[in-house]
Amino acid sequence: MITTYRSAQDGFDARRATPDGINMLLIIGYVIILAASLGTYAVHGSLAALWVPMEYLAIFGLTVGGFVAGNGMKTVKATIGALPKVFKGSHLNKTLYMDLLAMLFEVLAKVRKEGLMSIENDIENPHESPIFTKYPTIVADHHVMEFICDYLRMMVGGNLNAFEIENLMDIEIETHHQEAHVPVHAVAKLADATPAFGIIVAVMGVVNVMGSVGAPPAVLGKMIGGALVGTFLGILLAYGFISPVAGQLGQKVEEEGKIFQVIKTVLLASMNGYAPQVAVEFGRKVLYSDDRPRFIELEEDLKARKGK
Repeated sequence: MITTYRSAQDGFDARRATPDGINMLLIIGYVIILAASLGTYAVHGSLAALWVPMEYLAIFGLTVGGFVAGNGMKTVKATIGALPKVFKGSHLNKTLYMDLLAMLFEVLAKVRKEGLMSIENDIENPHESPIFTKYPTIVADHHVMEFICDYLRMMVGGNLNAFEIENLMDIEIETHHQEAHVPVHAVAKLADATPAFGIIVAVMGVVNVMGSVGAPPAVLGKMIGGALVGTFLGILLAYGFISPVAGQLGQKVEEEGKIFQVIKTVLLASMNGYAPQVAVEFGRKVLYSDDRPRFIELEEDLKARKGK
């Protein structure tokens, strides 16, 4: 995906490839796992021996059935909706955070110059706001915009002090965090259960072997090998494919929670009387080191945007 961002230092729009594309590390990891398991096995064995369709079908059915039976409809829908995020790169980067800080700075500068009531139309109609529409990437995230507008609306109302708003922000962020972790826990539990499903399939295969005990050794050997494929497949799927998805989902949740902490810090700093420039500096310090612009970098960016 190609997105246009403004380069503050050189004063023109530069087209840059954002990390929103395919999560290549996950794909590379899967390739390595398959190469290390099936590839090394193929050196001294026949891959055809691993092709036991009924074992695969049984594992798939048990895994899907266990997931559906162990979760409510809300969790099932949330997990299915969250899975595509795993295969996409993160859109949360330094460029986006600089846009966020610049947007908050512009809002707070308007408040400082014209008063809180001056942003009433902006927060009631963010998609038509002259300020917010400058930052389409942020406006496109309705959760972020809802969080910003809700607390700006409370600031305009003037009925709550900074301590009360901070407490409410903490509760909302924690609620969002817990809700976002629902798919993580669901996938992690599925990964824990999948090896057991593999054992179930293997036991079923052994039972089938015992019923054919009079067959020639070559036939019994093939049947026992097919039964063991169930154990192999269950463990491989659990730790090689499903568990990494749970890990990636968890990392996405932590990354996505950071943007709310930045907004909280900036708005509270403003409520406590700090100038917009200082308030966004508070927000900058909250960011992870990989995404945090340097002080001079942010300062130059704000100056360049102001001159546009």
